[in-house]
Amino acid sequence: MTTGEPHPSEGRSPSADAGHGDVLWLRGGTESPTRRAAPLTLERIVAAAVVELDEHGAERLTMRRLAQRLAVSSTALYWHVSTKEDLLDLAVDHIVGEVPIPEAGPDPRSAVRALLSGWRAAMLAHPWSPGLLGRPLLGPNVLARIEFLQAMLTRAGRSGMELASATRLLSDFVIGTAMTDATWLRLDDPDVLDKARAHIVGLRERYPTLSTSGFVEGAWSNDDLFQHSLSRILDMLMPVPG
Repeated sequence: MTTGEPHPSEGRSPSADAGHGDVLWLRGGTESPTRRAAPLTLERIVAAAVVELDEHGAERLTMRRLAQRLAVSSTALYWHVSTKEDLLDLAVDHIVGEVPIPEAGPDPRSAVRALLSGWRAAMLAHPWSPGLLGRPLLGPNVLARIEFLQAMLTRAGRSGMELASATRLLSDFVIGTAMTDATWLRLDDPDVLDKARAHIVGLRERYPTLSTSGFVEGAWSNDDLFQHSLSRILDMLMPVPG
């Protein structure tokens, strides 16, 4: 147009064209005026990453796969997360956020047991996570739980190097046992387990104690072994008075 006249659509409300076939319910791909895609947020990205990790593991996580899950472009992800490594750190902290922080109560030992039992359960629910806990643990959820752990150890009389070493011992114990248990969970195939046991028992002359101690035969569940081991550690670090 060269006359400066307004475009035919200018100055008209969207509803003005309703009689010309531009009907909301007939638009392709529109099911409801309220069912628009949720805005892309860091929280959505991390939650989707956790699902992706649960399904495929850390080795197969890529920003492209995650973008496909979220139905966005990879470029859109990078507005929120700079690198895959950053995303893994956020996912780990998200998992630790599932661990309930117990009520402090009058018994710090029971509180520590509850915290570490919950931490292990969260990691086993996401078997990829223990292998990533060797990364720097500086997320707010991790730090809140380490703060609680140290507060309980302080109430039990630990301080200085004793507090630091007790913190490391307990955190390394729960991470290490979760990593071991998660590995066996991924191999939760009766044939594989039976073959592993038969392999060791068949070498009983080389491994006489290991082959007869009950450990190989699975005489105790992983849960029972964890709780028993934790009790022995707490007996040393937080002995029951009297």
